[in-house]
Amino acid sequence: MIESLLVANRGEIARRIIRTGRRLGIRTIAVHSEADGALPFVTEADEAVCVGPANPAQSYRNVEAILEAARSTGAQAIHPGYGFLSENADFARTVEGSGLIWVGPGADAITAMGDKINARNLMAAAGVPVASGTTEPAADLDAAVAAAAEIGYPVMVKAAAGGGGMGMGVAADEAALRTEYDKVRAFAERMFGDGSVLIERYFPRVRHVEVQILGLADGRVVALGERECSVQRRNQKLVEESPSPAVSPELRERFLAAAVRAGEAVNYRNAGTVECLLDPSTQEFFFLEMNTRLQVEHPVTEYVYGVDLVEEQLRVAAGLVPTFDPDALAPRGHAIELRINAEDPKRFLPGPGAITTWNEPAGTGVRVDSGYVAGNTVTPFYDSLMAKLIVSGDTREEAVERARAAVAQFEIAGPKCNLPFFAELLENPEFLSGDYDTGIVSRMR
Repeated sequence: MIESLLVANRGEIARRIIRTGRRLGIRTIAVHSEADGALPFVTEADEAVCVGPANPAQSYRNVEAILEAARSTGAQAIHPGYGFLSENADFARTVEGSGLIWVGPGADAITAMGDKINARNLMAAAGVPVASGTTEPAADLDAAVAAAAEIGYPVMVKAAAGGGGMGMGVAADEAALRTEYDKVRAFAERMFGDGSVLIERYFPRVRHVEVQILGLADGRVVALGERECSVQRRNQKLVEESPSPAVSPELRERFLAAAVRAGEAVNYRNAGTVECLLDPSTQEFFFLEMNTRLQVEHPVTEYVYGVDLVEEQLRVAAGLVPTFDPDALAPRGHAIELRINAEDPKRFLPGPGAITTWNEPAGTGVRVDSGYVAGNTVTPFYDSLMAKLIVSGDTREEAVERARAAVAQFEIAGPKCNLPFFAELLENPEFLSGDYDTGIVSRMR
C-alpha cells in the first residue's frame, strides 16, 4: 500500500480522504491556502503545507507549489479529490513524470473524456447510447442554426470543455439559439479557455442518472450501481440517492453494461462516473459525460455497496486487488445525500460568513462529511459546500425518515444555509413518490 499521501484539495473532500488514509496507516499531507489554515483538514493531517494565498490559481491550482510540497514532505502519491486539478491531464502527467503515484485515471483517459464532443464520438463508437447532436464543434452561429434545424428544437447549447453543470443553455427556437450560442461561447472562453460549443437534443422532462465505475489494476472495469441526481439548481446537484427510484432491474443491467463499455473504450483505471440522461417516458438513456475523478456524491454508493471508494482508489493506484469480489457486486438498502451549502434556501445565492454554531446530527444510518466546525469561516473564495449529510436505511422510506430527523437536528448559524430547503423537499409529494425529474426544484420555487 502507498505509505505517504499528499491531498491536493481542501474542505470536506480533503478531510474525507485523510480519514481513510489514517485508517490505512498512510501518512497524510495536507496543502492549504492562507485562508484555510484553521480548517479541520489541515490539523487532522499528519503534516500540512501552505501553498499560497486564498486565490485558487495561486494555491490549490498552483502546480509547482503543490509539487514542491510533495517533494519537501517526501510524499509518495498525490490524490487530487474533485475540482481544482483533479481532471487536469497535464497535472496528472507532471505528477507521474516527477516519480509520484497519481491516484486517479491516466492522463490519456482524462484528455479523451475532457472534451464533450470527442467523448460523445468515442462513446457512440463504443456502442454507448448517445443523444442526437453535433459530432464536431459548431464553428459559428450559422453552423449552430443548421445543426439545430437537423436535430429539432428544443436543443441544448453546451460548452465542449465544460463540466459541473456550467456552460449550458437551452434554446426553444432559432431566436433563443442565437442568444444562447453567443452567451455559452463567451462563458466557455472565459471559464475554460475554450469557446467550442456543441448542439444536442434537449429533453424537457428528463432524469439525471449516473453510474459509478472503477477501473481495476488488472485492467477490468466494474460498475458499482447507479445514482439518481435529478434534484438540481442551475444544472448543479443538490441531492443524490442510490439506487435510483426510476431504474428497474432490467434498466439497471443496461445502464451498468453501457458504463462498463464506456470505461473500457478509454482503458479506464481508478474511480470515474458515467453520467446519463434518462427519458422516463421511454426508458431510453443517453450518455452525457464522464467525470474522470471521485464524485462529490460517492458516499451513497459506499453505503449501498459496502465499499470505501477512496481505499479502492488507493489500491488501484498501488496496483493491488480490490477489497471486494468484482463478480459479486449487489446493492443493499438505500442511501441519500444532501449537499449542505452556504447559500440561501430560496434563490440559492452564496452567503459566506463566520460559523457561530455547528452541531451535526448523529445516529443509526447517519453520516456527515463536513469541512468546517464552529469558529471557522466560510470564505467567498471557494465552492459554497460546507458538508454532506448522508443517510441510509433498509428501504428508501426509512432513509427519507432518517433524513428528515437528521435535517431537523443539524444546527448551523452564521453563514446562510440551505437546510430549510431540504426540510421542504423531504415533505414534497413528488420527491416522496420517487417520480421526479430535473425540474423539481423549479416547480418548488
